[in-house]
Amino acid sequence: MSNPLLEDWDGPFGIAPFERIEDAHFAPAFDEALEMARAELHEIAGNPEPPRFDNTIEALEASGAALTRVLAAFFSVAGADSNPARQALQRDFGPRLAAYSLEVTGNKALMRRIEALWAERDELGLDDEEMRLLMLTRRRFLRAGAALEGDARERMGAIMSRLAELGTAFTQNLLADEAGWVMELDEDAQAGLPDFLIAAAREAGQEMGRARPVITLSRSLIVPFLQFSPRRDLRERAFHAWAARGANGGASDNRAIAGEILKLREERAGLLGYESFAAFKLETEMAGTPERVEALLMEVWAPARAQAEADAEILTRMMQDDGVNDDLRPWDWRYYAERRRQAEHDLDEAAVKPYLSLEGMIEAAFGVANRLFGLEFEPLDIPLYHPDCRAWEVTRDGHHVGVFIGDYFARGSKRSGAWCSAMRAQAKVPQAQGPVVINVCNFAKGDPALLGFDDARTLFHEFGHALHHLLSDVRYESIAGTSVARDFVELPSQLFEHWLDVPEVLEAHARHYRTGAPMPHELRDKLLGAAHFDQGFQTVEYLASALVDLAFHRTDAPDDPMAEQAQVLKAIGMPQAITMRHATPQFAHVFSGDGYASGYYSYIWSEVMDADAFAAFEEGAGPFDPERAAALERHILSRGGAAEPEALYTAFRGRMPGVDALLRGRGLVAAD
Repeated sequence: MSNPLLEDWDGPFGIAPFERIEDAHFAPAFDEALEMARAELHEIAGNPEPPRFDNTIEALEASGAALTRVLAAFFSVAGADSNPARQALQRDFGPRLAAYSLEVTGNKALMRRIEALWAERDELGLDDEEMRLLMLTRRRFLRAGAALEGDARERMGAIMSRLAELGTAFTQNLLADEAGWVMELDEDAQAGLPDFLIAAAREAGQEMGRARPVITLSRSLIVPFLQFSPRRDLRERAFHAWAARGANGGASDNRAIAGEILKLREERAGLLGYESFAAFKLETEMAGTPERVEALLMEVWAPARAQAEADAEILTRMMQDDGVNDDLRPWDWRYYAERRRQAEHDLDEAAVKPYLSLEGMIEAAFGVANRLFGLEFEPLDIPLYHPDCRAWEVTRDGHHVGVFIGDYFARGSKRSGAWCSAMRAQAKVPQAQGPVVINVCNFAKGDPALLGFDDARTLFHEFGHALHHLLSDVRYESIAGTSVARDFVELPSQLFEHWLDVPEVLEAHARHYRTGAPMPHELRDKLLGAAHFDQGFQTVEYLASALVDLAFHRTDAPDDPMAEQAQVLKAIGMPQAITMRHATPQFAHVFSGDGYASGYYSYIWSEVMDADAFAAFEEGAGPFDPERAAALERHILSRGGAAEPEALYTAFRGRMPGVDALLRGRGLVAAD
């Protein structure tokens, strides 16, 4: 059978020929590409010539290209357009990839070649980027257990294979729970809801073949429902469904899976000689140690909790004025906070949304990228994995930079959240290749699709990641784009969010979807004036998740993660009306893989830098200061992982930042 995954991709820009790819193609392509990668590995390790940088490190960098291409195409569709066949393939591929990874890092002959180069590194005449790649390659091997022998090595292989199985199961269970709950809205349930929410709920119902509008567990539907529904009984019902994801009992329950993952991570760290998984994981991050992470989180926790408790008193009085004789509950907070926002800032999100069309916000992100970095975006008509996907060629001064793909709408086959990934990363060796970058979001469909301000911020956030890929200018794919420390990777994305708050950006792109009229200055000023609103709540729900993640991984793995979660929340004094942003059974950042394990703190760590970095523009010629933009690209966006994050940030700013700019930015301390 001809397999398009294994052929030369000679279509536009070398993108996978999705129009010809069928699910039946993935398994045989994976099998063949994996064997090709094995053969290339053995050829490198068994090379009779003495080890050189080109025949060992660069050869290893170039190996496995076919496997990388197959997996890039597969995981793009598996995460954003899942089905039972693709889920079964994920369950099969995960453990096999873990086993192959151990084959690579456990190859003693290959490790000897790497160590020989490391021992002679100062005599090899390597430039900075080559030296960096050598160091990172050696470190990757050692941290994967390359020095382990005998039973320890076998046990590490079993651990990694099992972790891959569990991470896939966790993700698929969460998707099943999210897809399996729906609440139809009769006429009474629709009362008090804004038109944009009813329209989005009707669109969701039509996609499910239902006659009535529906609320699903897509964040773009359930969050505005909790904000606007005056029906406390329905808010409670919806919130409990949202909070119970992954903890409903039965086949899709994630609690036991989370517990087993934590135990295996602890054992993995122990085999490598670390006192905890957090100590292992943070060794290569900017933070360095669990103690530094906890210190930052608690420095922000105290003012955030104080603000949240003060806000809770106000919301409780509002609720009691409505005749509700009860404590403020988690399903009450968003509703009364929205009413308070309307009262104090005279700001109604329903009045804002008509000015924040998806099209307008895409153009806003593109417009900012053009003004800062000279990028141009031209629509492409190419087949992709789903009809909702759209693509643009990215150029600068007439030269091709890369391809940007947007997959913006929620659907039952897509996992929740928003993310950015590279179908192909930028590189110059072994051949020059431009990046192919995709942003995936879960916005509610509409005609047209209208965004809340938080949705627009999500779009800008993910596009900031995309710029990190698109502006990458390094030689080696493994250090390109977002291949940086976890607590540095969110800097470009969170920094780009700041441009959404720039008045001239809103003036140009926040236009009424029917009339084309710009957002009135009074409404815009109210929107920006409410920027600090409810930051106590938002900061507390985030920090609680980060502190639980850290606690899970810095000491002995708990026998009962849910009991440990409760103990941590009690110890920090979690307000009763606020829940974790991601409770353990749905904490995909931490349990779908180990990327953010011990690392959920990284958003706030990066925010310390992004607040300070945007201040650099404000201290200069303003948000579009060309010198600052050039410095940002030169020292951070183009460099990927070619140097240590501290060195990159210091080159841009001249120093490392403190926490003050972050606290001011969140309105948790008085501005100077």
